[in-house]
Amino acid sequence: MQIEAVPPKRHLPPFLKLVLELGPLVVFFFANAYAERFGVTPDQKLFVATGLFIAATVIALSIHYALMRRLPIMPLVSGVVVVVFGGLTLALQDKTFIMMKPTIVNTLFGLVLLGGLAFGKSLLSVVLDSVFALTEEGWRKLTFRWGLFFLVLAVLNEVVWRTQTEDFWVSFKVFGIMPLTIAFALSQTPLLMRHERKDAPEA
Repeated sequence: MQIEAVPPKRHLPPFLKLVLELGPLVVFFFANAYAERFGVTPDQKLFVATGLFIAATVIALSIHYALMRRLPIMPLVSGVVVVVFGGLTLALQDKTFIMMKPTIVNTLFGLVLLGGLAFGKSLLSVVLDSVFALTEEGWRKLTFRWGLFFLVLAVLNEVVWRTQTEDFWVSFKVFGIMPLTIAFALSQTPLLMRHERKDAPEA
């Protein structure tokens, strides 16, 4: 019996992946920043931005699926929360829901990663296995660090939206969380190098 080779997973070009992941956030920021120029009142601009954020998120996920025929776990979960909490924001005219969205998403990711470790599972390897080849110890340490980092982001979001203005929170969501995430990811480079699996095939 002939066994067919499993085709390798396709990956989006880095620039397109970045556009699809950051595009909805950029739309959200500029919609909130410039809505008043189109006659939107200050107390309504976040609702307009939220509606466009939902639309941009659905479009980005649809493009990703059309190109790859699959959706990555973390953007999919984040997208579902955007649609649900953004929809509640618009339906109930309550900005609290969209402001709590980063708290919910980051808490969920953090608890899932740390909970998996409690049961002996390094779930981050499921998401990033095609990107990094690490030892089991490396995956455990990386998963633990990212789990804690997501919880820190959740706490930061709570502090910011509860103590600062709407515009400051929107700016923090776009220009605060993303740079912090990139900086944290880069700070894990020594761990990745130290725990790289020696038997990993060369690209």
